[in-house]
Amino acid sequence: MNTNPEDRDPYRLDDSAVRRSFDRAVAGYDAAAIVQSIVRDRLLERLDDVRVKPRVILDAGSGTGHGGVALLKRYRGSRVVALDLALSMARESRRRRPLLRRLDAVCADTAAIPLPDASVDLIHSNLMLQWCNDLDEVLSEFLRVLTPGGLLTFTTFGPDTLTELRRSWQAADGKVHVNRFIDMHDIGDAAVRVGFAEPVMDVDRICTTYQCLTDLMRDLKAIGAHNVTAGRNRGLTGRRRLQAAERAYEEFRRDSRLPATWEVIYGQGWKPLSAPDRPSAAGEVRIPVASIGRRPGSDD
Repeated sequence: MNTNPEDRDPYRLDDSAVRRSFDRAVAGYDAAAIVQSIVRDRLLERLDDVRVKPRVILDAGSGTGHGGVALLKRYRGSRVVALDLALSMARESRRRRPLLRRLDAVCADTAAIPLPDASVDLIHSNLMLQWCNDLDEVLSEFLRVLTPGGLLTFTTFGPDTLTELRRSWQAADGKVHVNRFIDMHDIGDAAVRVGFAEPVMDVDRICTTYQCLTDLMRDLKAIGAHNVTAGRNRGLTGRRRLQAAERAYEEFRRDSRLPATWEVIYGQGWKPLSAPDRPSAAGEVRIPVASIGRRPGSDD
């Protein structure tokens, strides 16, 4: 019997392929990463609503380093660790260091962050979590490296992301062409499960438009968003299948343009000041994320 988990789950991501994809994308990434840039700016704006004075900041999934630069400008005197799975992305962040001596670049996996316990006051993570196979594992690492009272603020993509592309390829060949994205409530439940206090989640949508399907696919390739799922077609995509996907996508055309939907999930959570008592199995309490309000003492 074959017990390879990648064979059981066609949506499981190939970590090595993810790394290679982003390594190759570094040169043209910034020009194509329009959605990533918009979302990063909105995530940074949300820090206006919280009172934090971080000494050490982790930019998890730092890409080409723009988030780290913005964080250093926002929090004068802080130090930023820009961490990325792809070596070329980490090097691109490090390239900015002559102007920003307080930025350190590290190539590492967020499932095994090479930082001591309780060493980071703020974690900023923009559109990285969707590239992780085990959400609980990564969130647990975030919790480990945060200082008590430290803040995690992040974005990721939700299930409606690229729904037009997903449905068009399903009609064309039934293969997995688009990643599986986790629902907002499941992400909130995971944050509570690993130990974050007072997680707050909300969702937004961005729509980009294209003249044709190949333009969308070219942009996805430019930002490193290749199909790296276990269930992907390992051979070349034939012209016939591509034409079938193009025909299916035409059903979504509006005002002479093809839309691409991006469901963006925003979240934040605090590391408790002290470790909570571990409840017995019989007395375990689950708190729905929807019932949790703003952190006490934050600005309205």
